[in-house]
Amino acid sequence: MEIQNNVITSAPVDAATLLILRDLDEAKGIEVFMIRRHAKSSVLGGVYVFPGGKVDKKDSNVDLLSRIDVDTEVLKQSLNEPELSAHEAAAIFVATIRETYEECGVLFAKPLKESHLVNLKPYTNEDPLLEHLDMKGLALNPSQLVPFSRWITPQLASVMSKRFDTRFFIAKSPDLQEAKHDNFEAIESAWFTPRQALEKYWNHEIEMAPPQIMSLVNLSFFDRVDEALEHYRSRAPACIRPQPFDVDGVRHICYPGHPRHPESQKAMRGPSLLKFSNQRFEPQEGYEAFFKD
Repeated sequence: MEIQNNVITSAPVDAATLLILRDLDEAKGIEVFMIRRHAKSSVLGGVYVFPGGKVDKKDSNVDLLSRIDVDTEVLKQSLNEPELSAHEAAAIFVATIRETYEECGVLFAKPLKESHLVNLKPYTNEDPLLEHLDMKGLALNPSQLVPFSRWITPQLASVMSKRFDTRFFIAKSPDLQEAKHDNFEAIESAWFTPRQALEKYWNHEIEMAPPQIMSLVNLSFFDRVDEALEHYRSRAPACIRPQPFDVDGVRHICYPGHPRHPESQKAMRGPSLLKFSNQRFEPQEGYEAFFKD
């Protein structure tokens, strides 16, 4: 992973990503689905991420917004972004569902009629989303998505050449569906416990960027999916504005609660500072610092 030093003056682009979660079968713990982006991807090529992407104009399509299972005002309130209209908030949820559908074949949807039984498993993500909903008689159910956090890329971006305003969501993996990478934007995929992913990262087996690292750190404190969903459903999502700075030519990134960050109160668990060392970002105190609250 190479450090970027360019100052990006453009406004951040709206984006969304989803952490699909499931419980371990025979032990306490949760797993999260991750995909490895194609090495030639313009954003985080070769890096393990969660499914997601940019909010598109088509996500504001009135026909799509009419196919959601919850009032748009409720979605707006859950994001805790007063500057957004209810329409804009709903489009972010739709983008999250659409990108997940396109990248890993999982669709957060339900039958329009309770008596209309639909097997959600056999479908192809080559179909446009609205056409697929019409064909199967489905409505989107963004009510299953819980706002987790919001990450706004700083002007001095460390690992990307673009700025994003990304809303992170968590949700339980739907029944009768199997998450798979699309072999286009993503070339590999896997279910990891948060600690497994962080261990693989620490052992240089996979690459990850700081938002994914810190998201996994925060999920590592939960034993069951419902516990994590309940926790984040009961509070406003934290807005994380990373603050990068260099010391002796070495990039550091601090988060709310660190003395060098303008926000004095911690917004998430885990370390409040990551240092670029060994070609990756890591806590100065070592691996176990990921899990110190």
